[in-house]
Amino acid sequence: MIRHDALESLPVREALPPLTDALQERGTAVLVAPPGTGKTTLVPLVLAGLIGGGPARRVVVAEPRRIAARAAARRMAWLLGEKPGESVGFTVRGERVTGRHTRVEVVTTGVLLQRLQRDQELTGVDVVVLDECHERHLDADTAAAFLWDVRETLRPELRLVAASATTDAAGWARLLGDAPVVEARGTAHPVEVVWAPPPRPVRPPHGMRVDP
Repeated sequence: MIRHDALESLPVREALPPLTDALQERGTAVLVAPPGTGKTTLVPLVLAGLIGGGPARRVVVAEPRRIAARAAARRMAWLLGEKPGESVGFTVRGERVTGRHTRVEVVTTGVLLQRLQRDQELTGVDVVVLDECHERHLDADTAAAFLWDVRETLRPELRLVAASATTDAAGWARLLGDAPVVEARGTAHPVEVVWAPPPRPVRPPHGMRVDP
């Protein structure tokens, strides 16, 4: 059972129409969204047609770390009221949880790079989302270069999205062929500051010092 109340609370919903329009017209887009807006979880579900009634697509989401890949897949599965391995799965080094009906697969950038080396066309994949693209490392940069080359030479219909909260949006837009930049606004929450010193002096660990 889809958890509509949780989905409707994600601020990135406002950015979904311009994002889907950009992918329809240009095939590439840069998504800038603050943490907690649903960039990693809601966007892939919509692009795959699992939410919102769009066309059914196979989406691969690339994360820089294994823990992030697992967490994103579990969160998306939870939003759909499923378990990982059904509509949403993940693949990291040494572990794969997918099924016949998986439409969104979250992988590490290292796994994505290996797939590109084995199958340059990424057969069966319609959309690739490079999440947290501001985290620059060799696997991520090489995968991005390979993906752009695949789109330019082999599969112009392959859609590419670079997503992050703090990335150089203009730089990624140029890299993806003057891709449109779509921005999502975050939600501000009130913060209360409370000063709560310890009731008695704190004894520092051996060899260390604690300022009173």
